[in-house]
Amino acid sequence: MKRFGIILGSILGALFVIIFLLTTSVDSKPYFNEEYYTKTQSRIESLKKIIVSATDSVQAGFAKVSITPGVNNAQDDFLNGKFKEVPLAGYGARKGKSATGVHDSIFVKAAALRVNGTTAVIVGADLLIMPPNIIDAVTLVLAKEGIGRDQVFYSASHSHSSVGGWGPGFIGEQFAGKENPNISKWLVQQIAKVVTEAVADLHPARIGSGSFSAPNFTRNRIIGLSGTKNSDFSYISLEQTGGRKAVIGSYAAHATTLGDENMEFSADYPGYWERKMEHSAVDLAIFCGGSVGSQSPSGEGNGFDKPKLIGESLADSLNSYLPHTELSAKTTLTALSLKIVLPDYHIRITTTRNLSTWLSEKLMPVPQNVYLQTLQVGKLIWITTPCDFSGEYALQIKNSLAAKGFNANITSFNGSYVGYIIPGRYFYLDSYEPKIMGWFGPNMGEYTVELIRHLTDIITLN
Repeated sequence: MKRFGIILGSILGALFVIIFLLTTSVDSKPYFNEEYYTKTQSRIESLKKIIVSATDSVQAGFAKVSITPGVNNAQDDFLNGKFKEVPLAGYGARKGKSATGVHDSIFVKAAALRVNGTTAVIVGADLLIMPPNIIDAVTLVLAKEGIGRDQVFYSASHSHSSVGGWGPGFIGEQFAGKENPNISKWLVQQIAKVVTEAVADLHPARIGSGSFSAPNFTRNRIIGLSGTKNSDFSYISLEQTGGRKAVIGSYAAHATTLGDENMEFSADYPGYWERKMEHSAVDLAIFCGGSVGSQSPSGEGNGFDKPKLIGESLADSLNSYLPHTELSAKTTLTALSLKIVLPDYHIRITTTRNLSTWLSEKLMPVPQNVYLQTLQVGKLIWITTPCDFSGEYALQIKNSLAAKGFNANITSFNGSYVGYIIPGRYFYLDSYEPKIMGWFGPNMGEYTVELIRHLTDIITLN
């Protein structure tokens, strides 16, 4: 019996050592005392010295490139977007299966703006996210064309029925299927192409912006009716001299009207919105996923009826606002990009325990180029974030800027990805967003919001 006790004690001791080495407790220390905060703050101070704001005549350019892949080919041909198989990104329940076909085509689109030598490009893609490894490669390609990372403002529609095969690591594979370098090369090629084509298309133009409330199509999915939500649809309207028109729209509801049973490529409700706008009012419609953190789509219908209802209803509402949107041939354009230093990275296993940083990075590499970006276009402040950004936080930021006389919109998936950024009060809930996707601790939300406020202060006080 004594020998059994010694053996059991040894086993328990070994398990304790393994648990100690593989996991850590959640770190709740104040972020403003941490080194990552100090380093990022110093970068903000540097931005104050180099900010460039231009007010003058505006030029705009538009471009649209297909990212609808061909499947069931004999071999991969990434130059022409043809592959043996392409997994659908979005749901782990699909287990990396290849798409069976195309329900509706998917695209990457861009609008370039130039005011007195300052150029910015807003990019929207019918993808789950803008994968960090893809955007890092696109950045290198665009640098050869004289287009810097700080000039490009990315977003994705967050469709859960789009191209996969781009996610490195075990976790990336669960959401996007097995990584295929040929798919990655093709996406890099197509995204770089749309940016350069938009810049090449710059012509004198007029610009305006606005927003309207659309509360019927989104809901707070963490705490339901007791929670707040960002229900605004925000837009930028562009019209080139000569008549070509484009609109950039953004809405804060997950593009998850289609479940994991769908095995066809689709842009979900943002695709229906884009097509309705392009058939009725503009030459190009670009959708940018808004502050979708904690916000699900709300609407009736089965199968593709639900995304059609949401997308086309939003288009109908926008079409009633566009004719009354004032367009100006002059505007103010100011752009800021802040590369942020992250807290320690942990994939969580319980509400209170994390996998260690080194093991988390084995399962999914942490992105190295993580940015918060702000773009002032007249009285509109367009903010991009590297995550599923909380709709509740977005409301706080919008209200704060409204008090200063500015409208604001916050988008997600800006070319990196750091999980969900939601209020810290939800961090210890036993639910998907805070538990599975809360990779940087309970203070990540407040840390990010503070940085956004610093950036918007710089722009609005400039």
